Formats: sequence, structure tokens, C-alpha cells
Amino acid sequence: MYLITKIFASAIVIGVVTEISRRFPSYGGIIAALPLVSLLSIIWLYFQGEQTATLSKFALGVLWGFPATAVLLVIVYISLQHSLHLFISISLGVCGWLIFLWIQDLVVKYYRFLFI
Repeated sequence: MYLITKIFASAIVIGVVTEISRRFPSYGGIIAALPLVSLLSIIWLYFQGEQTATLSKFALGVLWGFPATAVLLVIVYISLQHSLHLFISISLGVCGWLIFLWIQDLVVKYYRFLFI
């Protein structure tokens, strides 16, 4: 029952954001940029009894993925501006996201080696 409640509440949030975006694209984008999924996930983890250490690690993971997500969105935006098909734009964005995460991991490993 708890899983169904989480799915239902999350679907309502997605539905509302989609409807706002359909009518007011700029406002919908701003609302979609809010960390709704991250906050909902933290809330669900909290109510499931997860320790604050787990919530903290989750928040750090979200923060770690943020720069790559920004790269993905920039690639999708530019691709759509150049009239590429939506799914090609998303595919390019996901490829850019993966490459950025890989480079980010290499950089962090390199600098960790220098300072530790």
C-alpha cells in the first residue's frame, strides 16, 4: 500500500508540472528545475525509516550528478534549437551526460591522488 501511495503522489506531481508546462512553458521549466524528484525521494526515504547518514549520502549523490545533468539539458536545448528530433536530442544529451560523469570521475580521482 505504501508503494502505491508513493507512486500516486509522485504521479500527481509529474502530472501537475506537465500541465503547467503545456500552458506556460517557461514557468513549467522553472518548476521542473526544482529538485522535486530529489526532495520526494528524501521524504520517502525518511518515512521508510532511513537514517540521516543515508539521506545525507543520497543528497551528496544528487549534488554529484547535478553538473552532468546541466550538461545533458544544455545539449538537449541546443539540439532542439537546431531542429533535431526529440529522441535524437535526448540521446545526445544522455551521451553527453555519461561522458561528463566519466570525465568528472577521472578528474576527481586525479585530484584526490594529488592531495591525499
